[in-house]
Amino acid sequence: MQRENTKTIAANRKAYHDYFVIESYETGIELFGTEVKSIRQGNVNLKDCWCDIKNGELFVIGMHISPYEKGNIFNKDPLRERKLLMHRREIAKLYGQVKQMQYTLVPLSMYFKGSRVKIQLGLCKGKKQYDKRDDIAKRDAKRDIDRTMKERSRG
Repeated sequence: MQRENTKTIAANRKAYHDYFVIESYETGIELFGTEVKSIRQGNVNLKDCWCDIKNGELFVIGMHISPYEKGNIFNKDPLRERKLLMHRREIAKLYGQVKQMQYTLVPLSMYFKGSRVKIQLGLCKGKKQYDKRDDIAKRDAKRDIDRTMKERSRG
């Protein structure tokens, strides 16, 4: 079996700061040609986007794909809702978890898998302010430890 190459286009690092990621899923996305060309140039922003389930379909809201420079009349609205492609059973499972457990669906990253654009979708639970401070303190402590270990290995 041949392994398909993946190339990361954009990552939503803010999602890892604001949410605990419970589970992640791979989804396809419905795009127009000029949007794909713009994505290939790296003109996409996942920072403030989220996903919603409407009428049994999954949509990403707030994802900004800049208009393609040479697209003229074929360019679409940069902030339009885009349909995500998943199996109906998976969408129903996610819908149940979002409604019952108060989880949020957040796009974590966008990447090319072969020639197709895929989105890694995270089932997330929001962090409280003290959780965020705790993560920052742990990251700073790890950085200090790494720095001192590097200094000791030189000496």
